Order: sequence, then C-alpha cells, then structure tokens
Amino acid sequence: MHKIDIPDWAIARGRIANHFPRIEPAKTALVVIDLQNAFMSEGQPWANSHARDIVPNVNRLAQALRAAGGQVIWTRAAFIDAPPLSPPAWQMTGQLDFACLTPGSFGHAIHADMDVRPADQVIDKYKYSAFIHNSSDIDARLRAAGIDTIIISGTVTNGCCESTARDGHMLGYKVLFVSDGTAAFTDAEHNAALLSITAIFADVRPTDEMISLIESSAGRQGIAA
Repeated sequence: MHKIDIPDWAIARGRIANHFPRIEPAKTALVVIDLQNAFMSEGQPWANSHARDIVPNVNRLAQALRAAGGQVIWTRAAFIDAPPLSPPAWQMTGQLDFACLTPGSFGHAIHADMDVRPADQVIDKYKYSAFIHNSSDIDARLRAAGIDTIIISGTVTNGCCESTARDGHMLGYKVLFVSDGTAAFTDAEHNAALLSITAIFADVRPTDEMISLIESSAGRQGIAA
C-alpha cells in the first residue's frame, strides 16, 4: 500500500474549493478506473503491486455505494490501432505495449478479484481520461442517470485516474478521490498526483472516510425522504 503524504497546505487550499461534507448517494457514481489484468496480474506489462493492494478498499466502496442507492462504473482501458481511438502515432512506434489492452484479450479484462455486479456498468475507454473526446460515452451515461457526483478510484493515480478527475471537475461534476483506493507505480508518483488533485480538483479522502460520508449522507437522505 502506498505511503500517503499530502501537504497540509494542499488540504487547506482544497477545502476552500472542493469540500463536500454531504453527497446525494442516488446522484453519485463510483468510477473505478482500469483495474484490469494488464495492470494487476503477474507477468502483465503494466502490473504493479500497489494496484493489487487497493482491491479490498475498492470493493468496500462499491458495496457501500450500491447499498446507499448509488451506481458503480468500471472502466477498461482499451486499444485499437485505428484513429481517432488509437493512441498518438508517436507512441504507436515506441516500446509501450498497448496490445495487451485489445478488447477480448486477457489483459483487457477486469481482474477477477474485483466485485463487479450485474447492475454495474462496464465501459471501455480509449484515452487516459474517460471524459475526453473519442474516449468513452461516460458523460452521456452519467447525465442520463442524473449523476452529479463522482468518486474516483483505480489505477494509475497520476495517469487515467487524475486525467478523469480533472476533466470531470471541468465538466461540472463534484469530484471525490480516494487516496488509498487509487494506485500508481511509486509512492512519489502517487503523492505528486494527490497533491495537485487535492489542491485544485477534488475532495480527497481515504476509504474509511469516504464510506462514512456515503453512509451518513444516505441516512440523511432517508430521513429527508
């Protein structure tokens, strides 16, 4: 598990812009980014132990939000070699192994340890950010479902998780980000991303606090109803 170190000044600054003491679970989606075999299974090109470490936390979050009436969405990084969905041409000629993310391949599949339920949604995305043009239809799906709040978890923190959080913020979603429910390749990369996200783009909390927020908000929602 990552050793998390977010500076106090970043936390203080972030609370001014993106602090959500209550949410509406029925209008909230847990967006689980790319917890696929390619990033988690031994021998796969981008596998890392930190992604495996967060499995229990992500599953707990999914269970808590479902119980409170929210939605769970699992994204899969996907690769095809034709534009506009393909990676940039200069990366295609490099040493990055995108083939392991080809739909239908072992690497593309969500890891077996993830608690994916029939009512959840599984979405392929073709860019780092799920929201950017030519990546996925997640924005349309969320808006059709009346979702205004997203909780980001998954891997990698400083890649697809951070990109999705930033774009979600700019599209007007309330963004929460799970500090111990996201994973990078190193502590340094993880904490660098958490610093920027905390200071500017999202309400960053550990799993236990996020679950408490979901459950307490669900209680208030029930009383109000």
